[in-house]
Amino acid sequence: MDPIYITALLIGLAGGVHCVGMCGGIASSLLFSATPKVGRMRLLMAYNFGRIFSYSLMGAIVGYSGSMLSQHTFISADILLFISSVLLLLLGIYIGGYTQSLTWLERFGGHFFNRIKPLSKRFLPLNNALKAMPYGMIWGWLPCGLVYSTLTWSMTSGDAFKGAMVMFYFGVGTLPAMFATSMSGQFIHDLFSQHWLRKLISLLMIISAITMLIWGLLD
Repeated sequence: MDPIYITALLIGLAGGVHCVGMCGGIASSLLFSATPKVGRMRLLMAYNFGRIFSYSLMGAIVGYSGSMLSQHTFISADILLFISSVLLLLLGIYIGGYTQSLTWLERFGGHFFNRIKPLSKRFLPLNNALKAMPYGMIWGWLPCGLVYSTLTWSMTSGDAFKGAMVMFYFGVGTLPAMFATSMSGQFIHDLFSQHWLRKLISLLMIISAITMLIWGLLD
């Protein structure tokens, strides 16, 4: 597996502490729509499929844009990698709760999301999986510093397909936290909510970002 995919998967797993707080409530609300005929798991799988599809679409767009920038402007792949490392550093600081360094990204994305959010009401109540899937696709565009930071890795991937795969693996990485919260997995939910775990993940991200920045500067 390409190292960039592994990085994206790990960011998704590590970001579980963020997903529990930001997106867990949305996924948990699906369970109120579940019926014996539909079932919780079917709704959750459809919702998360839609959410990851939107992530992958974002990755494809950004990956293609990054390749065009590298080919036709002074912005090289090394510059894009430097930007990705800086944003990973900011993400680590953000998840650790040391600063709200990425809220400006979420505010920026909020302008677009507020335009498409009303469309999600058309699929309520979520009494079947065919409604949960487009509902997840819309909420996949929810402004999130974690998502936007990972998108910068898509930008360095080289093309639309690789950009989509980066965000696909990121989305897969977020699934344990999402399913644990949604299915009332209290142990995992409590684990992801632990203050010490948030700090540990934050520290690992910061170290990784600084390491990549040093390697980039040495190269």
